[in-house]
This record gives sequence, C-alpha cells and structure tokens, in this order.
Amino acid sequence: MIRIGLFSNDQTLPSLLSSALGKEFDVIQVSIKDENPRYPGKPRYEVILLDLDSLPDSLTFFQKMIASKIPVLILSSDGLRSTAIDLVRQGAYGYCRRPPSIRELKTMLVRAHEGSALRRELSDRQHSEETESRSPILGGSPQIQRVHELIRRVCNINASVLITGESGTGKELIASGIHNLGSRADQPFIAVSCGAIPENLIDTELFGYENDSFTGTTESSVGYLELAGEGTLFLDEIGELSPATQVKLLRVLQQREFSRQGSTEPIPLKARLIFATHQNLSDMVARGAFRQDLYYRMNVIRIDAPPLREHSDDIPQIAEHLLRKYSKSFRSPVIRIEDDAMSMLQAYSWPGNVRELENVIQQALIVANGESIHLEDLASNILEETLVHMDDDYHPGGSFERQLRDYKVKLATSALRESNGNKTLAARSLNISRAYLHRLLRIGEPDELINTEISAERESPEAGMA
Repeated sequence: MIRIGLFSNDQTLPSLLSSALGKEFDVIQVSIKDENPRYPGKPRYEVILLDLDSLPDSLTFFQKMIASKIPVLILSSDGLRSTAIDLVRQGAYGYCRRPPSIRELKTMLVRAHEGSALRRELSDRQHSEETESRSPILGGSPQIQRVHELIRRVCNINASVLITGESGTGKELIASGIHNLGSRADQPFIAVSCGAIPENLIDTELFGYENDSFTGTTESSVGYLELAGEGTLFLDEIGELSPATQVKLLRVLQQREFSRQGSTEPIPLKARLIFATHQNLSDMVARGAFRQDLYYRMNVIRIDAPPLREHSDDIPQIAEHLLRKYSKSFRSPVIRIEDDAMSMLQAYSWPGNVRELENVIQQALIVANGESIHLEDLASNILEETLVHMDDDYHPGGSFERQLRDYKVKLATSALRESNGNKTLAARSLNISRAYLHRLLRIGEPDELINTEISAERESPEAGMA
C-alpha cells in the first residue's frame, strides 16, 4: 500500500480519491499548517499530492515539501497549468489535470513512488560504499561488520564513546573512523596516549596553563582539550590516569567546560571526547583503581575492538592491504603473499594483533626475494608457534628449510584426513590449488594411511567429478 499525503482544502476530494484509487493506496489528508512531512527518521507518507486550486498559499510550503525528499505530484486545473509546470521545473515529480483521470493518476503515483524508492536505494548504497571506503577498519567478518555498524551509528551523535580491546586491535583507527565519517570531519582529530605522558605533566598537557602559573613558565600554553577545538580528542589508555586527573576529567564531562592551570576562567568544551583502553575498567572500578562515576560518564557508547585471532578470515584482506601499503613505501617488487605463507598467517594466534601483523609484513618485505612472500620469509616465531599448536606430538628438528617442508606436509596431510581423503576439499580448506596439495603430499612421502586415502580419493566417483 502506497501512503499518499493529500494537501487540499477540498473536503470531498479525500473520500473520492480513496474510493477511486482502491486498496493499493492510503490517502491521508494533511493540513497545509503541517510543516513536517516526515516523522523522525520515517516519512509519514510516500508521495505528496498537492492541490493547487484549493490551496493558493501552498507555494510558500512547496520548498519544504521538496526538501523532505518525498516526491511531489501537482494537481491543478488548466487555469493554473503554467504554475504547475513551473513547480515541476523546481523539483516536483509531475502534474495531473483536475479533475484527474484516475488511470493516469494511479500511473503517476506508482511511478513517483517507485522512482523515489529507487533513488533511496541508490543513495543508501552510495552512502554505504562511501562509508566503507572512508572507514580505515578492514574486514568482512561479522565481528568487523558490527564495528562498522556502530561507527556509522555513533559518528554524528555527540556522546562519549569508550573503545575497548587488546593492544594492537586498532582502537585509534576506530576513533578516527568515527571522526572522519561524522560532521566534525573537517575539524582536528587529536590522539593522545595518556600512558605516554608523565603523571606530573598530564594536567598541563590536557588543560593547558597560564603564564607564570608555576615556576619556569613565561608564556601561556594551550592544552589538548582546547587544541581539539570543535573536532575530536581521542584519549587512549585512559586507565593510566591518576585519581586526581580522573576527578578533573569527570568535572569536564559533567560541566562541559574546563580551565587552564593557573586560571579560574572557564573555557567551554567544544570537542567530542572518545576514550580507549586495553584494561578492564569495570575490574578497576571494583578494586577502587578507577572512579565509577567517571567510568559511567565515558561509557555512554561502547565499541569492542575484536582481537585478530577471533576474525582470522579477515587476515588475507588486511595482509594484502599492508603489503600494498609497504611495498610502495619500501619500493619493493613484492606483489603477493603465497598460499602457504597466508595459511601460516591465518593459523597464528597474533598476541600483538594487527600491529604485530603489520610488523611481520614489513619484515617479510625486507627479506623476500622476487615478487612473492613465501613461508620462509615470515618471522621464525610465527612458524614455531604454529607448528607446536598444530600437533602436540610434532617436534620439529633439523634445518629451517626442513622444518618448513615438514610443516607444509603436515598441513597437507592433516587437511586430507579432515576431508576424508578428498583432495579437492582438502585443497579448498587450505585455500591452495589441488595440484599444489598433491605436490606437498608427494614431497614428504606421506605415511601408509595417507597413501591409502589418496588412492581411495582417486578411485572415488565423486572425486573424479570434482
């Protein structure tokens, strides 16, 4: 059912149109005094039908109708035809002669509605694509999509945001994403690590100070709260603040103003504040190490940055992005990460998260020969940990190259067992080609069980069809 907002003083027209148009249309008579064609976030009606003949003052409201993004269809007699045409030039969808042909009116109402729906869909799609392209958070996993959704929801809400997560999970990237997608994007974004500032300097860094406020100062200094202007101030490692600074920050959040050290003159807080921590603030509150009232003030909106090990499916996209980024800056010929190396990256636990992955890619670019990063180009700690966790009975020995070979064979044979001897499925699970899997199985002289499984897989009719 299409909702029609009928702007008309003709008291008989609504019932006539409702009867003639049928159940496909819901005709709602609206007063010209109604200056809001939309409910908050949702249109009251999907097409506006403006009766010029009965509403001589409707022209003053026409621009508001157009601004509402709801298609406007003009209903007019021949005497007002020139006015109707002029309104079409100004943005109305079209006009219908009065008295209208019901068939013609139905057609125009349906087309106006469909055109509006298509424009909304295209607009939403464009907005979504722009949002994704402007967001620095990479990945398509449910965990990362949830972060994207929260960023979109809060970017234009002037409320405090608390970002939690392990070190290296990209908390600052989330904060900058909120800033860049919101209305403050053209204002400063200032990131401050509270843990990196000595305790005796944190107050002056945040609030600034006046001339002669303490020994050795000869001129005033602007603090981060003031320097951020109408932009965003991102305070990372907020759990490192001393109790005294916590009290001052609480006052800022409560009163939306602050003072420089050495001054009592209040300065209004214009910036948005975003906080982050890798610590468990609720536990710190329970221990008395962090103020409960400050915690509640900061934690209006919370975003949890997931550790990389919980969304390992995103590692190829993130790794390839880092590869492109640093290949260019390092002037490296490397353009790809080989399948065996990528499988290793996805199998690793990443205690340092994306920051550690970034470091590993940089190291691999430096040591790699040719156009690809191979398994042997990765840091040895990644290989060792993955081998240990792959099989409790596996104890690597010998040269580094032998360990790499054994690791590849181990992955291949393990995948083949998991897939009940089906090499196509095994190769797919490792994200490698079937031919490469076969080479790995032959390199390591697999045991009798694997040979039997390979033979069975070859003889299987289903395998032959794969």
